[in-house]
Order: sequence, then C-alpha cells, then structure tokens
Amino acid sequence: MHPLTALTPAHFCYLVGVVAIVVTMIFRANVVVPAILATFAVALAYSGKVLTALQAIFMGSLTAAHELFNIFLVIALMTALLNGLREIGADVRMVRPFRKIMVNGHAAFFILALITYLISLFFWPTPAVPLVGAILIPAAIYAGLPPLGAAVAIAIAGQGMALSSDYVIKVAPGISAKAAGTDMLPVANTALLLSIVAGAVALGLCWYFTVRKNVKEAGAKNLTEWEFSGELYPGSEPEAHQGSFAKAELARSTSGAHDDTTDVGEAVPDLSSGAAVLTLPSMVDTVFPPRRGMWSKVFSIITPLTFLAVVIVMTRPDLVGASVIRGGDAASLIGGMAAVLMMLTTLSYGRKGFLDRTASHIIDGFVFAFKAMGAVLPIAGFFFVGDSSTAGPILGIESGAHVPSLLFELVQACSQFIPHSPILVSFGVLLTGMITGIDGSGFAGLPLTGSLSGALAPMAHMPASTLAAIGQMGAVWTGGGTLVAWSSLIAVTGFARVPVLDAVRALFVPVVCGLIAATLFAVAIS
Repeated sequence: MHPLTALTPAHFCYLVGVVAIVVTMIFRANVVVPAILATFAVALAYSGKVLTALQAIFMGSLTAAHELFNIFLVIALMTALLNGLREIGADVRMVRPFRKIMVNGHAAFFILALITYLISLFFWPTPAVPLVGAILIPAAIYAGLPPLGAAVAIAIAGQGMALSSDYVIKVAPGISAKAAGTDMLPVANTALLLSIVAGAVALGLCWYFTVRKNVKEAGAKNLTEWEFSGELYPGSEPEAHQGSFAKAELARSTSGAHDDTTDVGEAVPDLSSGAAVLTLPSMVDTVFPPRRGMWSKVFSIITPLTFLAVVIVMTRPDLVGASVIRGGDAASLIGGMAAVLMMLTTLSYGRKGFLDRTASHIIDGFVFAFKAMGAVLPIAGFFFVGDSSTAGPILGIESGAHVPSLLFELVQACSQFIPHSPILVSFGVLLTGMITGIDGSGFAGLPLTGSLSGALAPMAHMPASTLAAIGQMGAVWTGGGTLVAWSSLIAVTGFARVPVLDAVRALFVPVVCGLIAATLFAVAIS
C-alpha cells in the first residue's frame, strides 16, 4: 500500500476493534464477544454484505482452528500423557527425590524454582502446581523457606519462565509466530533466552527482598506453624472473573488423586526424626501393587529422559542425521512421543481395559485443551482478518483476488508518527503485551502482540521474531500468573497458604525489572 492511499472503512473498523479488545482487557473482562463483533464489523465494512459478515464470524474461528489445531493436539496428547503417568503414580515419583536436597531455606527457594521450571516446561504450570505444592512445598517449609518465598518461587519459575517461553510444547511461540508471519523456532529460541533473563532477575530480587531475611532454621515447628496458617485449598475461588481461561476449573481438573489406589490415611512426610505431621492430598503417598509400583519407577525415569532427548534432537537434529526441525515438525515430534509414552504407561497399568483407558485419556486431553485454548479461536480469528495470508477466506475473497493486509496497512499509513527507535518500539510491544495480559490469561493477547510485531519490525529494523518474543513475555508474565491476582497465581498461593495480594506485591517490582532487563537484552542481541 502506498503511504498516500486513503484508508477504507474496513481499516478503521479493524482499528476500533483492536482498541476495543485492549480496553476490554484493561477492565478484566472476557474479550471473546468484542472479537466476534469486531470481525463482523470489519467484514461488513469491507464487503458491504450482511451475509458475508455473518459468515466471517464462523470463518474467522474456523481459520484460526485450521492454523492452530496442531497446538490443540499437542496440548491434548501431553495432558493425556500426564493422566497416564498419574494413573500409575509416576508423576509423584518424578519429583519426590528432590525433597532430600533441600538443606536450608535458601537452597529450597532455588531448588523449588528449578523443579517447578522443569516440570512446567513439559506439562504446563496448571498440572505442575498441585504436584509441586503437595510434594515439595512441605519440604521447603521444613527447610526454613517462608511460605511467601515458596509461592513466588513457583510463580516465577512456572507461570513466568516456563509458560512465557513454552519451549517444549510451543503453544505460545506457535501463536505469536503465526500472527507475526514468521517461523516459530526463532520466536521460541528468543523467548527461551528472554524468559531466562527475566526469571534470573526476578528470582534474584525476590530472594533478596522477600526470602533472604525471613529464612528460618530448619525444623518441624515450621511445618506446624504453616499447617495452621490457613486452608490448603481456599474455600473461595475467583469464579466471578477467570480471564479467558477457566483457571479454577482447570486447576480442579488436574489436581485429582490417583485412581484405583489405596490411601495411606493422611500423608506424614518423613522429613526428619521428629514427628512432624502434615495433612496432604492423598496423591502424595499411595500404595500400588508391586508390579505397578515397578512400572511407576520405570516411567518416572524414562519420561523426563525421553523428552530431554527430544529437546536435544530439536536443537541439534544433525546428531540423528535429520534436517532442520521446524515448527510443525517439532510439534509433531513432541505429540507423537507423548502419545507413545501415554499408551505404554496405560498398558503398564493393566491390559484389561487398556483400549478404553487410552481413549479416555485422549478425550480428557482434548477437553482440557479446549478449556485452556478454546477462547483463543475467535480472538485469533479477528486478528487473522488483519493479515493478508489468512484474511481471504474470512472476508469471502475469491482465490487469486487482492487480499488486504489491514493491520500492516494501518501501521504503514501511520509510520510517520511511529518512532523508529528499536528501544521505543520494543518497550511499546512489551507494554502492549502486559496490557493484554491484564485479563488474567496471558495467551489471549498473543495474536495482537504477534500481529503488531510483524507490522512494526521493518520500522524498528528488528526481526519480527524478536519483537514477537518480547510481546509474548509481557503478555504471559502478566496474565499467566505473576502480576495479576485473578490469574492462576491464586492456585499457587492456595497451596502455599499465603494471601494472593501479598504474592502480587512481592512479585511486582522483581518481575517488572526482569521484563525490562529481558527487553533491553533483546534489543542488544537483535
């Protein structure tokens, strides 16, 4: 589009739609309805036909589903694997040994963060929080870590570092890359680096301001005080507002006990010779038949080693004689491996009912995937209207005809008013991501930050992948569960038995400083 070309009503409708979605997020309301209405308005303004506009509502979500279904499938298969591991108790065994190395509160803080990060990379924070909360938080409290320190360590490592990079499952970089019109691997690699920078700064500042002066001497009395400090599972959940994802429902759906196991009453962690009694969920200590217990041990070792091998192959495909593994290939490799492991774990539980249980795990995985990501479809559908590569089917444009790039053309028309400084553009994308994360989800704003990154990258003389990763940091760190109290942070604080607003106050300055440091780092390396 030439800079002198006049903007059409469709451009202005698209701009109004973007503003409406951002404002809706600021007021912590769900953005699905504004996205649908904006899609209708843009299609009506472009075609002048009500029928085409009505069809655009459907075609927007259908196009988004076509572009993003590989992401849904990976989530479903990874969730199915986790259900299979939980069925034989392997999920608990994977983290139980780490209780023994928490020798003091300082070590417990960083070990808790490390284990949360590793688990969340492979299974997302929502399933990881009940597991870490039940197994490792009591050990950390016994070692002398204050409960607030445990909460911020889990939030930074899981909801911050792991979820913002999403390097293994690659849901977030997949959405960002698709919206930015770039390859997924550069976005994922940059996001991984930025998440580590932001996490290192945030963890260091939280340790200095929140943990350092409040570490206690290790002892059973720490557990006793913590046990009576509040309810392990808060009686009230933020049902009134849950962002784009139903966080409370997701937490309930992934925190169930193992099936077909015999509880050992109330779990009493053997942390010392003292008689420290702590009531924990029945999933912590369960009795399995000897054969199933053996397979539980086997898969608790095989699973992390297998995915470690997958990550190595994705980063160094030459080691196995493969060519470069790009976005779709990486997703298929992870999903296929998850499916195989899930079937093997389900078979180890017992041959009787193996086929039915396998199908059930996959169905549960898809239910979880659509609960977690379903609201993204109409939102992404609206932003795909602004991209010439995806707008054709949505606007009813015939193949071979000119397809407008509404967002790029808007940015180009306003280019004289946009500063071309890489630093200013980068922080503008970061701020946009943080605003979109206010709704408490983190992922709903990725189509917006990705689209803006693709449009602004030429002006800032930066790769679109770098800007997309910056926007992804802002959106996911904010809404994923570190800076807003109505996000999944409430699940973390529930397990740690601390007020959620105390955690927000403790996290705000360290996380913001971490995001600023990560953005400056991104500008320096671009």
